[in-house]
Amino acid sequence: MIDHENNNRGLTDTREALQLAESVGLDLVVVSESKDAPVAKILDYGKHQYQQKKRQRQSAHPTVKEVPLRPNVGQSDYNLRISRAIEWLSKGDSVKFQIRLRGRENQHRELAAKLLDRVVADIGQAGKVQTLDRRSLILQVIPA
Repeated sequence: MIDHENNNRGLTDTREALQLAESVGLDLVVVSESKDAPVAKILDYGKHQYQQKKRQRQSAHPTVKEVPLRPNVGQSDYNLRISRAIEWLSKGDSVKFQIRLRGRENQHRELAAKLLDRVVADIGQAGKVQTLDRRSLILQVIPA
């Protein structure tokens, strides 16, 4: 049992734990159930429910991270962006790669398409391709 001041009290009788919770005006809540002994904590149950719902809402809305690329991106810059994208995918966010072409770069769209294929290969098992638009040079990857 964990009391209202976050002190571990060890194994405690249920009646004794309930009396302690009532004496401080809080609730006795089972936090995790294990085979040996369940872990109970003295806390405000309403506040606990609010915190859990808040965490669920935050995790339910994955964000889309954007990674801008150019067709002539340097190797170290490319590796940095791929490693960041893999990190974001492991956290549950989706990643959008967008290749921007300027001026004469539009004449070499095939290089940009090859770069998108390279990104897909380098992301590998970290994520799966949701959309791949070769015309507008956008690749969206979601966590695997």
